[in-house]
Amino acid sequence: MIIFGIDPGTAITGYGVIRVNNNSVSWVASGTIRTDSRSALPEKLMVIYDGLVDKMREFAPGRVSVEQAFYAKNVHTTLILGHARGVAMLAARKACAEVVEYSPREIKKSVVGNGNAAKEQVEYMVQAMLAVPSKHAHADAYDALAAALCDFQNYKYTATLAGLKR
Repeated sequence: MIIFGIDPGTAITGYGVIRVNNNSVSWVASGTIRTDSRSALPEKLMVIYDGLVDKMREFAPGRVSVEQAFYAKNVHTTLILGHARGVAMLAARKACAEVVEYSPREIKKSVVGNGNAAKEQVEYMVQAMLAVPSKHAHADAYDALAAALCDFQNYKYTATLAGLKR
């Protein structure tokens, strides 16, 4: 199974793709989709959507894990982030993938063991768990891989519980 993680943003959207084989997980791809800061919001959303659709066509994920919006002090910023999340979820559903959402705290706790972990700690653990072959210039790709890893952990846990209830 392929799990596709997304760290949505209107300037930079991170994506990360992992392959699940039984109880093991491996890195497949990761990177960022960048928009032009001078573009209007609708154009940025189209770039994000088109970029995610292309990547999902390439990797055909069964599940897509999207990081939930954090509630910034600036309501406008939170609202704009919601637009990016919306097009990410739409791209995932158009790819016929199951969409799941996790809070930044849940993702950090799942990957690092601490819901208040720093970005550097998340990056370090993602590198350690997946042996990502190249260093990404932007943390958004690692955050997206962390979202995918969080879903792997939760999916595995849920499947184990379902098996115990039988």
